Parts: sequence; C-alpha cells; structure tokens
Amino acid sequence: MPHCNKKMLSFFLTTKCNLCCIYCYNAKTRNEIKEHTLPFEIAKAGIDWYFEKNDSRHIRFYGPGEPTQEFELLKKITDYAKSHPNRGENVTVEIQTNGIFTKDIREWALNNFNIMWMSFDGMPDIQEHNRPLNPLYSDVFEHRSSADVLEDNVRWLISNRENRNLMVGARVTITNANVNRQIEMVDYFYNLGIRYVWTNPLFYSVGKVPVCIDEKKKQSYNFKMESYVDNYLDAYKYAKTKGVFWGSFLTINFDGESSYHCRCCTPLSAPHLTPDGYISACDMVVLGAEPYHMNPFIVGKWNPSTKAFELYEDKIKQLNSRCSTEMEHCKNCVAKLHCGGYCLGETVNETGKLDGQNLVKCKAVRKLFEELGTCQPYKYLHP
Repeated sequence: MPHCNKKMLSFFLTTKCNLCCIYCYNAKTRNEIKEHTLPFEIAKAGIDWYFEKNDSRHIRFYGPGEPTQEFELLKKITDYAKSHPNRGENVTVEIQTNGIFTKDIREWALNNFNIMWMSFDGMPDIQEHNRPLNPLYSDVFEHRSSADVLEDNVRWLISNRENRNLMVGARVTITNANVNRQIEMVDYFYNLGIRYVWTNPLFYSVGKVPVCIDEKKKQSYNFKMESYVDNYLDAYKYAKTKGVFWGSFLTINFDGESSYHCRCCTPLSAPHLTPDGYISACDMVVLGAEPYHMNPFIVGKWNPSTKAFELYEDKIKQLNSRCSTEMEHCKNCVAKLHCGGYCLGETVNETGKLDGQNLVKCKAVRKLFEELGTCQPYKYLHP
C-alpha cells in the first residue's frame, strides 16, 4: 500500500545519542542546543489525542538521538499505550534504533517490540567507518566497536524470538563506502538472519537554510546516484534468490497508487511528537522551536496552560494539497502515482519550496520504475 497509509503516532524521544555517525542529518543542530527529552506528560496526552482521532494503534519510537538512551521513558510510554482503555490491547510498537544497547534493553525489546529497524550500514568495516561509537560510551560497551555490539544484539534477538510477533530488519544508508557493495551486503544480512532491508541513498543534512543557497554544503556532497541505482537493481534481483527483501526509499510507493509521497502530507494520521513539545510532519524535522526553512512541517504545539495540542490548520492544509497530480513537473511523469512527488522533507530541504523538484531523485525513481514496475504490497513499510 502507498507509504502515506502507514498511520502511526511517532515519538521523537530524545536528542541523546551514543554514536557519532559521519553523515548524521541533524547532528549540528543537536550539538548546538541543550539536550532535550520528550516529557511523559506530552507523550501521554499525545496517545490520548491520537487514539481518540484515529483507528490506528501503531506507535513508533525514533530519533533525533537514540531512543533507547531514554529507556525508562520508552518503557513508560509503551506501557501506557498498551494499557490504554481505548483499544490499548491492539497496540503494536515499532522502533528505529541504532541497535547499540545493553542486554537488559534487548531482553525487554524481545517481548515488547513488533518491528525493530536497525540503522545498519553493512559489514563491520563500513559500519565502523560510517557509524562509530561515541567515545563517551566506550566503557558502557566494554570498548567494543559499534559493529560488534550491533551484530551481537541482532543475532541474539533473532535467535531468541521463537514464535513472538517480532521482525528485526535493517535500514541502510548508502554512501560511497558501500554503494558498490550491495550484493555483498545481501549475503552479510542474510547470514545474520535479517530478511527485510530498506536502503536509503545519502541525502543532505538539515541546516538553517535550504541547500540551494548553501554553496559549501553543495560542494561537500559527493554521491553518484546512477551508481546507486545500477547496484541496487543488481542487489534487488540477487536478494530475491535468497528470500531477502531489498528495498529502496525511491520505491516505497511502487506497491500502490497515491498522489502523496508519504505521511508528511497527511500529518494528522501520522504525527510526530518532538522533544521540545511540537507536532512535526516529517522525520527530518525533529525539533520545533527553531525549524528555520523546514518550518512548513511544524503543524502544532503542546500548550502547557490548556493541557492540549494546538494545531496549525493552515499549514496542515498546505501539506494536504501537495500532490503529484497537481504539480506541473509531475503531471506527465509515468511514475507520478507511484512516487507522489518524491520525499517532501528532502525536497524542501534542498529547494526551499513545498512544490519544488528533486531532479536527481526524479530521474532515479523513473529508471527504477521502468525497470521494476509495480509490485505486491510490502509486508513491512519503510520506517
């Protein structure tokens, strides 16, 4: 089904992180501010509000830091949702995690998560290059590498899940370090027991101004999209022979028709609660107080005086109107109903406009659609 149909309530739990990823899209912002953690009062009110307004009972934990860094809060939110009088027994729980957590956390995770997407860039040499451990946490993990801790946690979770309703998959950022090694990664993940993988080509980090007017950022970006597409197609075909799903962020809507790209354009069905008390429409906009050029994605705010969420209806309406059937550069595209105008967060970050066009990604999507066409609904939608 189209990705915009992934309806859920997301918690951007904390800015704390135990890795130092070389390409982190929000590291600069996080490093310039004091640490923030989502107050339980807001999370609790968010569950009450979302469960009243939506049929979905799917909740999700995400960045901007590593969610398990606030493990007690994560547990408290999960327990509240699962015990909620409004169909809490139907709650399912997803997390996007870097997988660098302790044994007590993974034991709890085994019995409480339904979907665990590990941010995982492949073989140890790539993982350690792209996603090294923060030195401040070295003692916690007995001076092991991030690759070693992550591999251990993945193997343990998969080998111990038995008949539990738990999927452990990988979400891979493709950089120049691994773009030509995708087939090798298929084998690597297969041997770890992972059967579902979503790959994302490297995108620009989020700053205070759009990329189109940030010459330094444009010059520092070095990624060959053509190489990603060619290697992806080879890996996709090879993965099928192994029984592995090898997905791409560029193909998230190939399993259905929609003029929307993703949940950004339907924020009330998939809101994201930020650590500083706002409602975001996008995973790329993780703090609300000063979103700068990404301000169109901040669609509401918690009011501590009224103990209620205030919605910015005009901004929600603007997002709702961003459709591939209405944008001139999409109207004649063969993939318009299987792309939806491409990722709105990346597009606004790069062009500064809600109706902007990501030319490089457009070309890549079209080539993949011409090669792969439509497909059966994905069992597990992109994180």
